[in-house]
Amino acid sequence: MASVKLDNLRKVYPNGYVGVADASFQVADGELLVLVGPSGCGKSTLLRMIAGLETITSGTLKIGDRVVNDVSPKDRDIAMVFQSYALYPHMTVAENLAFGLKLRGHDRAAIAGRVAEAAKTLELDELLDRKPGALSGGQRQRVALGRALVRKPQVFLLDEPLSNLDAKLRMSMRVEIARLHRQLGATMVYVTHDQIEAMTLGQRIVVLDKGLIQQIDTPMALYEKPANVFVATFLGSPKMNLLQGELVEGGSERDRGLWLRIAGDIELPLSPEDFMRDALRSRLGQRLDMGLRPEDMRIVDGSDRAQLPARVEAVEPVGNEAFVNLRCGDSEIILRQPPNDLPTPGDVVHLAYAPGRAHFFDSDTGARIG
Repeated sequence: MASVKLDNLRKVYPNGYVGVADASFQVADGELLVLVGPSGCGKSTLLRMIAGLETITSGTLKIGDRVVNDVSPKDRDIAMVFQSYALYPHMTVAENLAFGLKLRGHDRAAIAGRVAEAAKTLELDELLDRKPGALSGGQRQRVALGRALVRKPQVFLLDEPLSNLDAKLRMSMRVEIARLHRQLGATMVYVTHDQIEAMTLGQRIVVLDKGLIQQIDTPMALYEKPANVFVATFLGSPKMNLLQGELVEGGSERDRGLWLRIAGDIELPLSPEDFMRDALRSRLGQRLDMGLRPEDMRIVDGSDRAQLPARVEAVEPVGNEAFVNLRCGDSEIILRQPPNDLPTPGDVVHLAYAPGRAHFFDSDTGARIG
């Protein structure tokens, strides 16, 4: 296996559109790194540049110790797994697994050994004589993984490999890919638009938007300390709630401290830890966004003035929990609640929150404060 290093990698198309802007990061030897973001963010373009399927406008790409900017895809020692499986329908599973090795001139004994090894690893032993048309979606994806596996490449590249599967199969294949990575100790770069896949599979995640890297970190670090509003609202399901307001200091009628004034006359207290932060205090009188995860807010009896009144718009029970959709002024709020004692659409309720769990962002730039 090998590391992959990108140094200011850039892709500009002939019409001037910037697909990827100055991407710099390193995938460690044996790491599973995920590229995630919405459609059109540049993640697949970045993967195709690593594979050699897209030309690099500027910057340097290294696989191991070798600069591969001008190296053809077949000579980069990578294997790619596509969204569409790309299996040959007229070939059996065994023939599909062996085809790439035959093209590279491996002898029959070596090919048979590698095919048998991959089939055992991916539990394809009993399917070797079948053709793709007789396989389920999950089995076809395992064959596509196996075809990459027999190559024993330095780097595996996976481009949205699970997007054609149903929810149940996606979950089982996530487990399969995680197990395969642990077993092989392989260097993997995995592209997805699904933040659940990203959070569950990635040892580290690169979050992209509009061709720009927004943040690189471990899954929980991204969740607990997002660098900006985009990362905060993209990772997490349901997404983070944002309340926009003006930062004010308490007067004589209540304890002195920092409060967020929203929706006209509603004021929410911030935690003592936030009060001590110079980064927040320097913004008195300015507008900012306070972010709260759905699990960090709850419905209460309304006896405390430091609570947020909101109208229930819809209630969505999903079994072991429910999502409660509410509106407060111009803000939409979603709570994650236990499935019992749920409110009714149209009810006006009061919300409490965990002040120490609040996130703060600049309303103009979206950048994290503090």
